[in-house]
Amino acid sequence: MTGIVQNLWLVPALPILAAGAIALAKQRNRIFAASLAIGSMTLSFFLSLCAFAHVLWLSHHGEQELQVVNFRWFQFGNEWLRLGWMLNPLTAVMLLMVTFVGLLIFIYSIGYMAHEENFTRFFCFLALFAGAMLGVVIANSLLLLFMCWELVGLTSYLLIGFWYHNPKAAAAAKKAFIVTRIGDLAFFLGMAWLYAQTGTLLFYDNGAGCLEHTALASLVAQTTILGLTASTGIALLIFCGAAGKSGQVPLHVWLPDAMEGPTPVSALIHAATMVAAGVFLIARIYPLMSAHTGMALPLTPTVALQVVTWVGAITAVFGAMIAVAHYDIKRILAYSTISQLGYMMMGLGVGGVAVGMFHLLTHAFFKALLFLGAGSVIHGCSGEQDIRRMGGLRRLMPITFATYAVGMLALCGFPLFFSGFWSKDAILHAAHTWSVSQVPFYLGAFGALLTAFYMTRQIYYVFGGTSRLAGASHASSHASTTPHESAAVMTIPLLILASFAMLLGLIGTPAWPWLQAFLDGQPTALHFSAFANAELLAVMLSSSLLVFLGLGLGWWFYGRKPMEDSPKADAMPDAVEQLQPRIFAVLNHSFYVDELYAATLLRLNAGWGHVCDWLDRWVWNGAVQTVAHLALGLAWADDFVDTRIVNAGFDEGCQGVSRGGKILALLQGGQVQSYLRRIGFALIALAVFLLWGAKG
Repeated sequence: MTGIVQNLWLVPALPILAAGAIALAKQRNRIFAASLAIGSMTLSFFLSLCAFAHVLWLSHHGEQELQVVNFRWFQFGNEWLRLGWMLNPLTAVMLLMVTFVGLLIFIYSIGYMAHEENFTRFFCFLALFAGAMLGVVIANSLLLLFMCWELVGLTSYLLIGFWYHNPKAAAAAKKAFIVTRIGDLAFFLGMAWLYAQTGTLLFYDNGAGCLEHTALASLVAQTTILGLTASTGIALLIFCGAAGKSGQVPLHVWLPDAMEGPTPVSALIHAATMVAAGVFLIARIYPLMSAHTGMALPLTPTVALQVVTWVGAITAVFGAMIAVAHYDIKRILAYSTISQLGYMMMGLGVGGVAVGMFHLLTHAFFKALLFLGAGSVIHGCSGEQDIRRMGGLRRLMPITFATYAVGMLALCGFPLFFSGFWSKDAILHAAHTWSVSQVPFYLGAFGALLTAFYMTRQIYYVFGGTSRLAGASHASSHASTTPHESAAVMTIPLLILASFAMLLGLIGTPAWPWLQAFLDGQPTALHFSAFANAELLAVMLSSSLLVFLGLGLGWWFYGRKPMEDSPKADAMPDAVEQLQPRIFAVLNHSFYVDELYAATLLRLNAGWGHVCDWLDRWVWNGAVQTVAHLALGLAWADDFVDTRIVNAGFDEGCQGVSRGGKILALLQGGQVQSYLRRIGFALIALAVFLLWGAKG
């Protein structure tokens, strides 16, 4: 085993150690904090490159690509609990993506957070966040993965609520933490069940791991409620955790509110780390998700994969529909992320690990690009986030506009030249051939149309027409009326991400599906004949037409007559709102899901809280008070008996003995004359008694 595998733990450890060192630094040590955080991520990126090169070498020479390092952690009874890390193609690709995208976001943050008072604390949290995600990626133990998973949740809470003095940010942080804990509770139950059934949480352990043949065979052989196998039940519980982290319906409500954190945090959460963790988890435990009775591969997917597919397809359309009717530039991207995460889950369900992970990788780059581009826009507009108050930024911020346009086209899946086209079409093609139903395909196609539409809408609002910031400044707190291009430390990462948003798709085209072959451990070659597949061409053509239709509709509604500068720009109705005000209102309120939760679950929780309070005050507290008063009564009775009866009797007996002793002491005075006198009296008394008796 090579040194890179033995030392793979350094990849997450370096940012975590950097976070610890920064935590000990003073707030004024800004250069130290940024240098240490960026330096640790650079070293982690270098180690990830070495790990990726090592897996490539193994793949090229036809050797075993999976390498694990397991070690004992602690002992309970006669059993040892073991943890470990692993290196395989999936790990290598994810490490490379997380460290590279994370490094660019770290660099970008120097410019974006330059005027932040808590600059040092921000980089501490950022480094800890990245280290936790890297720990999730390398874990060969579900327990170790869960520990890093929870650390991701903690750091997301700290970063989303970074501006804790803002009540909205504090509330968003609590919401994200609590909602994801709901999914994590199911995740924990699934993990406990898996350990109870297999006796291990190691994924791979020389044939004895929970994802290896022996354990999977025992899991599919056991039947639980509703006729489901144990493997299906465990997989569904773990999927609940993934759904919470990756913002799947109905646990998506935390993700839009996470926009209250700084924009680099939004980019890191929505592109390379937190939301990607849920998709990655399903890819990691895919052998469990796809386990069948007899270990065969029937035509019908497992129940677990069907659930993943349907939830993903619904989420893809759900998020895209809501994004059509929002005005906050970051919230639009947040709902876009929800939609794209749905595509990834659907890809995992209908096409397998390679299909879902391909979209995860391409999305990481173009969504990081879009969020950082949005941050550049917000920075240039002095904090403004309402797209109705922007406009005309194409000329004022040319680099931001060009890179943002690249990210927008990649997200829309513009044909051939952008990575999103190839990864999205791979999902649609797999959905089109899914044996269960064609509905996910149509939902995915409709989502692609909506994606092109709402991103075109956003582009025209932000960059088209003339600047509306001057007119809006009278009605808002943002006084600056001169948007400006961001500094090079912010625009250079945008340019790098834009290049990857265009070129990354080349590693997964039907003619050269290198990524799919690499993840599956299969050889690959360049075959342009793959485009001769009539079904593939039909899907590519139909998806392209949908993209053009979405772009065209976006231009028709928002590009023909761009909004002009107006003091009431943010009060003017949207073009779609004018056409369908009721539908627009529903979408603008995100289908009233938060309100529904507030009226049902939260009210039920509050009501149950009142019931518990009443029970605590009047039932349990009454019982406790009764017992307490009973104990006090018994104590009083005991005190009375002890004081008035036992002690009094004992004291009286002691006093009688004392008096008797005193009387006897008088008889024992020690004077002979007294003794003789008493003897004399006694003799006289005896004589009288005897004489009286004789006389009688």
